[in-house]
Amino acid sequence: MTDAGSWPRVSVVVPAYNEAEGVVPVLDRLFEALDDGAEVLVVVDSPADPTWPVIEKYAVTEPRLVPTLNTYGRGPANAIRFGVEHARAPVLVVTMADGSDDPRQIGELARLVERGVAVAAASRYAPGGQQVGGPLVKRVLSRLAGRSLGFLARVGTRDATNSYKAYATAFVREVGIDSRHGFEIGLELTAKARRLRLPVAELPTIWLDRTEGASNFRVAAWIPRYLDWYRFAFGPRLTTAQLQEWRAQKGYVGR
Repeated sequence: MTDAGSWPRVSVVVPAYNEAEGVVPVLDRLFEALDDGAEVLVVVDSPADPTWPVIEKYAVTEPRLVPTLNTYGRGPANAIRFGVEHARAPVLVVTMADGSDDPRQIGELARLVERGVAVAAASRYAPGGQQVGGPLVKRVLSRLAGRSLGFLARVGTRDATNSYKAYATAFVREVGIDSRHGFEIGLELTAKARRLRLPVAELPTIWLDRTEGASNFRVAAWIPRYLDWYRFAFGPRLTTAQLQEWRAQKGYVGR
């Protein structure tokens, strides 16, 4: 069992916003799927969020759960960024608090990273994958982006926009996370891995739209940011030093 004196094999980062008691069955499935060598950081923006007392209570009997207060600013990108910075394992997985992702695949995704890939994506658009439900516009745009990036930019996955991914923690900390608002981090990190010519792999997944609560995905507000990283994926090969120089020129470093 993971405790203060041990080192987890995988850190699972779960951004949560106004999930309240709805997060409990999601956590139940998550911990049922995970072995003892894991930590789960459920990240919320404020102790006033109704999810906070729920995860504090849950953590009393589940030591693998780490209730985490985000101090980087509101929004899913900042919550994920904060969770990544506080992850202790060499492999980290980002998954959602709405129950849309299949937690049984965390082990498979983590093993791909342990074998050497920088990014392991759970792909809705790989053979055997499926997306069930969700807004039509979001589904169409996501599929178009994923398929075109996979085929034209050769990013290594047909679902670069899906947030459900595993990463080498060292890779994420080296390239940095420059997103500050929505869920575009999955696309950002996949694009950076492609520009550095680092390996990316995918596994098919079945994504199910949430059955309770409201989605926090803001299509109109976040599309321009997705487009920025979409275009970035098509650029020439970079070294790590060149990537950091590009980030500095864009004003990302030190924010």
